[in-house]
Amino acid sequence: MPDYNARVLGYLVCAAIIVAGILEGHFDEYLIWIIPGAMLWPHILYFALRFFDKQKNTKVRQGMMVVDGFLCGVILVLIKFSVTPTLFFLLMLNFSFIIVGGMKSWLYGNIAFLAGFTVASIYFGLSFAPPTPMVVSIIGGVTCSLYVGVTAYYTHQQARALVQAKSQIQFQREQSIALSHKLAKYLSPQVWQSIFTGERDVRLETQRKRLAVFFSDIKGFTELAEEMEPESLTELLNTYFNEMSQIALKYGGTIDKFVGDSIMIFFGDPSSRGAKEDTCACVMMAIEMRKHMKILRQKWRSQGVRTPLEIRMGISTGYCTVGNFGAENRMDYTIIGKEVNLASRLESMAAPGEILVSYETFALIKDTIMCRDKGEITVKGFAKPVPIYSVVDLRRDIGGNQSFIEHETEGFAMYLDAGKVSAQAKERILKSLESAAEKLRN
Repeated sequence: MPDYNARVLGYLVCAAIIVAGILEGHFDEYLIWIIPGAMLWPHILYFALRFFDKQKNTKVRQGMMVVDGFLCGVILVLIKFSVTPTLFFLLMLNFSFIIVGGMKSWLYGNIAFLAGFTVASIYFGLSFAPPTPMVVSIIGGVTCSLYVGVTAYYTHQQARALVQAKSQIQFQREQSIALSHKLAKYLSPQVWQSIFTGERDVRLETQRKRLAVFFSDIKGFTELAEEMEPESLTELLNTYFNEMSQIALKYGGTIDKFVGDSIMIFFGDPSSRGAKEDTCACVMMAIEMRKHMKILRQKWRSQGVRTPLEIRMGISTGYCTVGNFGAENRMDYTIIGKEVNLASRLESMAAPGEILVSYETFALIKDTIMCRDKGEITVKGFAKPVPIYSVVDLRRDIGGNQSFIEHETEGFAMYLDAGKVSAQAKERILKSLESAAEKLRN
C-alpha cells in the first residue's frame, strides 16, 4: 500500500477518534483544530514530496515516518493520554513503522515519538484524562482495526507480487543459464567462461601473445569418406572430435575450430601458465591424442571400418595475434600469425602417427619430452630454414621407467598405461590378459 494512502487513512482514524471524544465531552473542544490538520497534513506532505521529486526516496519516506512519530507524541499529550485512544494510536504507529522500514524505522520512530511527547509535556504540561467513554473506545477500535486490516491487506498483496516477480526472475534466470550453456557449445569453454564472468568484453579487439599452436588431421580420412555413408562418417567424425576435445580440455587447451577432419587448438590465451608450461601441456596433449587414437582405431575396426586411420600433428610456439576478428555483429575468436602457418605446415608434413614441432617448441620441452632431430624445412614467411623435431615421448615413459605398453596388429590391439590403472581394475585386467593368452596358445 503506498505511503500516501496509508498516511491518509491513519490520520482519518485520528480525526474520527478526536471527533468522537469531543462530541462525548471527553476531549477539550479547543482540540477541534486537530481535525482539519489531520485531514490536510497527508496531502500537504504528498504534494511537497512530489514538487521536490522525493516521493520514491527511501530515506525521505522513513524521515516522514519519524515526523509522524513526533506528531503522535504531541497529540497523545493533548488528549491527556486517554487510555483507549492512546493504545490504538501506539498500535497503528508501531505497525506503520515496521511495515515501512523494519526495526530500524521502528527504533527511530519511537525515539521521535518520545521526543514529541517530551516537548509537548514541557510546553502544555502533563495531565491524564478520565476513563474513556464506551463510544470513543468503540469508534477507536473499529477505525484502528480498519486501518490495520487495510494496510495488512495491501502489504500482503505487495508480498505476493514480490514472490511472483521473484519466481519470474528465477524462471528467466534459469532460461538464460540454459541458453548460455547452449550457446557455450559454439565457443571454447575458456572463452565462454571469460565472457560470462566479465573478464573479457565482446568487442573487436586483439593482442599479441606468445602461444603454442596445434594442428592435427586424420591420415586416410579422404579415402574413408569415399567408402562410408555420410551418416556413418558423421558419427565417426563426431566421436573422434568429442574424444580429442576432452583430451584438449584436460590439458587446458583453447579449441579454436574444427575444419573437415582437422582440429586447431592453442595454449596461452585466455589464460596462461607461462610459455614453457603452455608448450609442455600442448605437446603432452598431442602425445595422449596419439595414444588414444589406437583405442579409437580398434573401436572403429570392430564396427567394420577397415581403413587404418592415423592422426598426424604439428606444433609451433611463438607470438601470434589473438582476439576477436570480424564484424561488430559477427565475430570469430581466433589467432593469426606466421606461427599458425608454421604449425599447419608441420602438420601437413608429418607422417601418420607423428608429431612435428618447431625449434622454439623443442627448446621449451626438451627437458621433459624426448624428440628426434628431423633437419630443416623452408616455410613461407620465414627468412631462414626452420629446424624441426619429431616427438618421441615423455622422458619418464622411456626406457626402464616406461609405464605403458602398446602393440597393434591384425586382429589385436593393446594399449596399457600401468600408471593410470587403479588397484580395483588390475585384477580384471589380469584375468582378461590371461584369458587372451590362453586363447592364443590354443
